[in-house]
Amino acid sequence: MSTPDFFQQDHAAIEAALEKLLPAEATPPASIHRAMRYSVFAGGKRIRPILCYESAKLFASDTTPAIPVGCALEFIHTYSLIHDDLPALDNDDLRRGKATNHKVFGEAIAILAGDALLTLAFQTLANSAIEPARRVRVISEIAAAAGTVDGMVGGQVADIEAEKKPADAATLEYIHRSKTAALICGSIVAGAIAGGAGEEDVERLRRFGQQIGWAFQVVDDILDVSESSAALGKTAGKDQAQQKATYPALVGLEKSREIANDLETKALRELDCYGQRATRLRQLAQFLVARRN
Repeated sequence: MSTPDFFQQDHAAIEAALEKLLPAEATPPASIHRAMRYSVFAGGKRIRPILCYESAKLFASDTTPAIPVGCALEFIHTYSLIHDDLPALDNDDLRRGKATNHKVFGEAIAILAGDALLTLAFQTLANSAIEPARRVRVISEIAAAAGTVDGMVGGQVADIEAEKKPADAATLEYIHRSKTAALICGSIVAGAIAGGAGEEDVERLRRFGQQIGWAFQVVDDILDVSESSAALGKTAGKDQAQQKATYPALVGLEKSREIANDLETKALRELDCYGQRATRLRQLAQFLVARRN
């Protein structure tokens, strides 16, 4: 499935904002800024910022303030990838079809580049042109999504600790909902809050985000088994080699696809009340499940 028609327009808006927010390569100390920009501009799809942007559009006519929120999410996502690829974690040489950050700049600069992107994310959020009370809520949502309690870091810890051990369904669900789904859900919820959504709408979008974020990681598990490194832009078969807890390892490919499709159905149901207004979010959700990389 190709990206939706509007995707490239959103992508271009995010790219332009990322370029403005990141320090130029020559800004001292140049080595860290080269490393930050290398990974941010290594060819990411910008799924999280686009989800944030389109979520805001459900509730606001002026969605300009949601763009830096999306950029902050991309900084956090990129920092997590830089650190994931380090020898102490997944020890990978390939990301988005290019050499991983530590292979180009060394481990010390890669660690610091990740740290710097996380710091820049919260500076960007703090400076965003969102009404102050909503800005605080956005910062809190994104921090929680990236954190240790049911968030990205907590999921990464559980993922590491589950390696080479028999995984059960509850452990696998926790890993997927925390490691990946939390930041995807946080992107959608942050966009809704930035766009002025009321509490009922925020919670509806949260349920949508939780389901589609979980489906996204199930699909990632499937692709790791079924696609090549060239197609994925990262090392295929890595999950099996490291004996990670995945859905294909636990229930097989066919059942994994059924789980992803069921989660997609549940997610889309949350958008029914918005009718045509939610067309773009529906298309994004369908793309995330049907993608091949």
